[in-house]
Amino acid sequence: MQIDELRSLIERHANSERANSIEGVLIARHDDSALEQSMSGSVMALIAQGTKRLALGDRVYEYGPGQFLVSSLDMPVSGQFIGASADEPALGFGLLLSPPSIAELLLRSGAPMPRDGRGTVPSAMVVSDAPEQLVEAAIRLLRLLDSPRDLAVMAPLIKQEILWWLIVGDQGAAVRQLGLADSNLSHIARAVSWIREHYAHAFRVEDVAEISGMSPSAFYRHFQAATAMSPIQYQKQIRLQEARLQLAAGRSDVTAVGYSVGYESPAQFSREYRRQFGRPPSQESRSTQH
Repeated sequence: MQIDELRSLIERHANSERANSIEGVLIARHDDSALEQSMSGSVMALIAQGTKRLALGDRVYEYGPGQFLVSSLDMPVSGQFIGASADEPALGFGLLLSPPSIAELLLRSGAPMPRDGRGTVPSAMVVSDAPEQLVEAAIRLLRLLDSPRDLAVMAPLIKQEILWWLIVGDQGAAVRQLGLADSNLSHIARAVSWIREHYAHAFRVEDVAEISGMSPSAFYRHFQAATAMSPIQYQKQIRLQEARLQLAAGRSDVTAVGYSVGYESPAQFSREYRRQFGRPPSQESRSTQH
């Protein structure tokens, strides 16, 4: 079976020196089911073994072997591999989604595509069963790790093939909108990028809507549809994740960390941090010092 070969290739190369040999390609092995908070990136993630559960706002996604997730925006998510262990690790293949590469394929195809650029923004995350062509292409791409001579020439071609199967597949609307410069998703992506760069500063939703090139009402509606949260909620998630990174890096002044990510009230920072991560920032700070 195709998925068996994909599993074998990931198992063999996940921790090898060649694991990062193909730009934009991620192969991963996870030996535990710890809950993690992270940014999703714009990525296609295909599971070869195990089951992953992700939470985005109030939405929960679960996908297993032979299924893939498309994340069309860089989203703050919490996730875990259910039941992963050293004996039964979770194994996955990922490909970063490049809007310029998607746009190039759309232009080159010459094929009529659905007029989905200005329609309702799809959810920033979608899950589907992987078609055989997609799994086969992922296998051929990972086989190149054993053939360095061919890798430089063939890898870019197979990555384009994978993108093409995504463009014309069940979740093609989200992927196609990434490649359309004037799609509603592209406007939301512009706003997401701005909020990430300015997360420590207060903003008015109307101002971010103007930056994104949308009316305030359309911006709020499309942002909520794509991300399952409001722009302010998105900012809060970024602030809390950045604070956790600072504490994990050894910063011991919790109040200063809160101020640095945009909180004016230490009490509010502690309260929201505890609600997000299950323990107060002071306890997080102490644990990194031992």
